[in-house]
Amino acid sequence: MLELLFDPSFAASVPRFVTPILLAALGGALCERAGVFNIALEGFMLTGAFAAVLGAYFAGSPYIGAFAAVLCGVAMGLVFAEFNLRRGGDPIVVSIAVNILAAGLTTYLLRAIFNVTGAFSDPGILGFEPQNIPLIASIPFVGKLLSGQSILFYLALAAVPAMHFFFARHRLGLRMRAAGENPAALKAGGVSPRRVQLLALVGCGALCGLAGAQLSIANVNLFVENMSAGRGWIAVVAVLLSRGRPLPLFLIAVVFGMVDSLSFRVQGLGMPQQFTDMMPYLATLVVLVALSWWRRKRTA
Repeated sequence: MLELLFDPSFAASVPRFVTPILLAALGGALCERAGVFNIALEGFMLTGAFAAVLGAYFAGSPYIGAFAAVLCGVAMGLVFAEFNLRRGGDPIVVSIAVNILAAGLTTYLLRAIFNVTGAFSDPGILGFEPQNIPLIASIPFVGKLLSGQSILFYLALAAVPAMHFFFARHRLGLRMRAAGENPAALKAGGVSPRRVQLLALVGCGALCGLAGAQLSIANVNLFVENMSAGRGWIAVVAVLLSRGRPLPLFLIAVVFGMVDSLSFRVQGLGMPQQFTDMMPYLATLVVLVALSWWRRKRTA
């Protein structure tokens, strides 16, 4: 049974599930470190997934689709900033409103533009081709894991150390940390915390848009209503568990991605679909309880 679950194709599938969670979580980390409570990652991802299909279909290029996803994610970040930062709306209420807006808007546009309901699939949707790395591809297991993935996977991997450096050394990254930890000190230095938080929301929207593009034009070349399927919420949990630190966040995203991939393979062994759909969220609860216990024990 274990041989059927953890075969080479399992290693090849893990990055496809890790990438959208990791990209969205990195976007959430920007907001977390800047002091913006943003749980609208699900809505950001969903609109990005739809925009990626829209751009790839009409422009005939997955790169245009990814660019459209980034623009759409940034637009949703600006909507969040308008009602939370500028108008002082409660972040939880604004987040829920953005998630509902994304679900309704993508469903409406799917019918208005493509005249279909439920899902849109067409040979004209060009997705990202797998990027084969010659030297790595020949290594057993590791070759399946790291080679033959979409370019967004490698971008997500590169973004982890880049964001670690960004928060540790870059001026804007240090300002984002100050906006979250001590906004009064940042303001005393002549920098507006609101402006820094706005930039964090823009960066969050861009990364979540790419996460949506991974779902729709890298994993599969189609769009399905609500295709983010709770991955944005899993990314929120990863951000909260890691407190916005990129390296622990990467490890948590890998764990959640592996469980998400495993849930599809367990379904092929005859397990009920309801149980397999529950597995990623069950893993989230287990990690939450385990980390809470560990922190409480360390404090004691």
